[in-house]
Amino acid sequence: MPSDLPSFAESRALAETLLADHLPERWRRAQAIAREAVRLAGLPEVDREPLIHAAVLLDVGRSPVAARTGFPSLDAARFLRARRYPDRLLALVAHQLASGVEAEVAGLDLGGLTDEESATRDTLWWCALVADAGAAPLVSGPDGRTDTDGRRRDATRAAVARTRSRIDAVGLAVAAS
Repeated sequence: MPSDLPSFAESRALAETLLADHLPERWRRAQAIAREAVRLAGLPEVDREPLIHAAVLLDVGRSPVAARTGFPSLDAARFLRARRYPDRLLALVAHQLASGVEAEVAGLDLGGLTDEESATRDTLWWCALVADAGAAPLVSGPDGRTDTDGRRRDATRAAVARTRSRIDAVGLAVAAS
């Protein structure tokens, strides 16, 4: 990540400021995602800094301060762009859990940010699912609509399978949900 990336403590503080008081369940989720990201940051081909920053910032688009479009991943990316976060981090947040599929269906542009389809991205999705401890993100989009054609579910499952292989390859235990 470029040196203009804030410290992780600053990213964490930003997420806490936006979520802790008004959306405490989202703040707890952000912390759980970040804990799992720190645990998996050493997996092969995973870039530690983008992973842990994106993990703690995934839900900032749900904050009343950042919410503008009703599409949380887009709102998070826009909010973070205004704070000069690097485009790579914006893309990781914007495309969380295959939300690009839902954006496409809704006719939304995710700010020109490309889904990087990397080990870092796949691991971020894994971390979000572990924190969710359920399958809701696989069947509904960030705006609550059902994933009717299954593309989002399939993309997420593929990313999770790739991350599971990396976890198994280094001998880490799979997190309990």
